[in-house]
Amino acid sequence: MMAGYVSRLSATLLAFCGLALLFAGDEILPRHLPGYPPGEVWFGQLLAAACLAMAALNWLSRHTLLGGIYGRPVVAANATGYFIAAITLLRPTLAGAFRPAGLLLTIPVTALAVAYAWLMFRGPFERDVAAAKQGAA
Repeated sequence: MMAGYVSRLSATLLAFCGLALLFAGDEILPRHLPGYPPGEVWFGQLLAAACLAMAALNWLSRHTLLGGIYGRPVVAANATGYFIAAITLLRPTLAGAFRPAGLLLTIPVTALAVAYAWLMFRGPFERDVAAAKQGAA
C-alpha cells in the first residue's frame, strides 16, 4: 500500500528527529538555531515528545487505508504538521540562511507535506483502494 510507505517514512523521520532531540537536544538546538539559549533543554524535549507521538501514530496506522474519508484524523494531523513545518523550513532555506544540513530536513518534510495534502484532498492512492478491495474479497 502506497500510504503505508508514506506512513513508514513519516514515522521513521519523526522518530529519528524525536530521539535526536530527546537525547542530544542541548547539542543540536544551540548549534543550528541562532539565538537559542544554551542550557534550555526543556524545549527540545517538548519538541521530541511531539515528534515521537506523531511517529507512534504513523507507525500504528501504516496498515490502514488513508486518504479522503479514510483515516481522516491521521491524515489531517500529518498534513497540518508537515505543512506548517515545510513553510517554516522553506523560508530560511530559500533565503539562504540555512546551512546545507538544513536541506536534509527541508526536502523530506516538504515532500511529506505534499504527500499528505494529496491524501487529504484527493483521496487514497489507487493502488491502496485496489489492495483494500482484494483484501476484503
